[in-house]
Amino acid sequence: MLKHILIVFVALFTLNTVAQEGSASPYSFYGVGELKFRGTVENKSMGGLSVYSDSIHLNMLNPASLGKLKLTNFNIGGNQKFTTLKSEDDSAKGSTTTLDYIAVGLPMGKLAMSFGLMPYSSVGYKTGFTNHSTAQIGDGRFEGSGGINRVFVAAGYQFNEKFSLGISVNHNFGKITTEAIEITSDEPGHYDSMETNETSLNGLGVNLGVNYTTKLNSGLEFISGLTYSPQVNLNSENHRKISSIIFNSNSQVAGERDVIESNTKVLDIKLPSKLTIGAGLGKSKKWFAGIDLSTLSSSKLNNRTFNNSETEFKNATRIALGGFYIPKYNSLTSYSSRVTYRAGMRYENTGLVIKNEDINEFGISFGVGLPVGRKLSNVNIGFEYGSRGTTSSNLVKENFINLNISLSLNDKWFQKRKID
Repeated sequence: MLKHILIVFVALFTLNTVAQEGSASPYSFYGVGELKFRGTVENKSMGGLSVYSDSIHLNMLNPASLGKLKLTNFNIGGNQKFTTLKSEDDSAKGSTTTLDYIAVGLPMGKLAMSFGLMPYSSVGYKTGFTNHSTAQIGDGRFEGSGGINRVFVAAGYQFNEKFSLGISVNHNFGKITTEAIEITSDEPGHYDSMETNETSLNGLGVNLGVNYTTKLNSGLEFISGLTYSPQVNLNSENHRKISSIIFNSNSQVAGERDVIESNTKVLDIKLPSKLTIGAGLGKSKKWFAGIDLSTLSSSKLNNRTFNNSETEFKNATRIALGGFYIPKYNSLTSYSSRVTYRAGMRYENTGLVIKNEDINEFGISFGVGLPVGRKLSNVNIGFEYGSRGTTSSNLVKENFINLNISLSLNDKWFQKRKID
């Protein structure tokens, strides 16, 4: 057991060092960055469906699902994202590699607990001029990095075969750094202006969950779930630096002067409340199909250090459809019959409006769960193709491909050994 715990802590440290490099989107400039999906690869492969849960997989979207867990589960997942950015007259490509989550689930009879770490949002963009020597007065260059991470501890209790409740307590923390440079003169050896903002954020939040399962006369199972996360008010501190800069021949900042620094408190950074309702039908260990509907009160969001009359935040909505199929889970002769085949799709109005254009997102996903070992462990591989944004009003449209992989490892802990 000590070996397993050591692996968990090493992996948690690793995730903490890389989780804030998870975006290459210009839309991460707004609000607290690009909001990350907080489920497993299994969820992602079903369009982001959160309602389904069973005894051998960890569902981090609904803490009530922990009540069904029967084996200790260690889950780690990562993502490789390839993005093509297109505007009306230009295009570019980018990619990111992230470790998306690490979590452990511990069953203890009707009660089960889990803990882990995942990103909540990521900031990662670089836009504007690339060569200062050809830039004109008024041209700018903008860069951003960082994000918000989330440590969570969750508990779920199974009251009976039908009903379970759960709660997750989350500590949100992180740092977001933005840099804006403006060309102010075209004279040789001139100084331009730069503003850098570094915002540190932290705050506690909760996620409440309910799960209801019942068997129908036809032999099918009806599964439903509800989760609610109240709004989180983040404590934040902002360090701002304004200076005059000079570039070297590689368009990098070579020196500064006239530096003005200040520390200010930003008191109104909010993470929006979220409500998700889901339901579906299936046959145990054979197939399942379901739907999730989510609303996010993102109208409460705002930009951290600037005001922009062309940007507006509205409440966001999301719909996810998905499911899985297992030909024969206990086949002794055919490995492919024991594979879990998943598929799904999602559509989301992100709530971000720029120049009166809604920034919407769509994705279609596929995946497989490959059995490994003797204790119902599996390797999960997922693929998603999707798009976000629009080229209208001189905005950017992103086409992306997500490659997701996770290890879901099961074991029996806290089991008394018998000596003959």
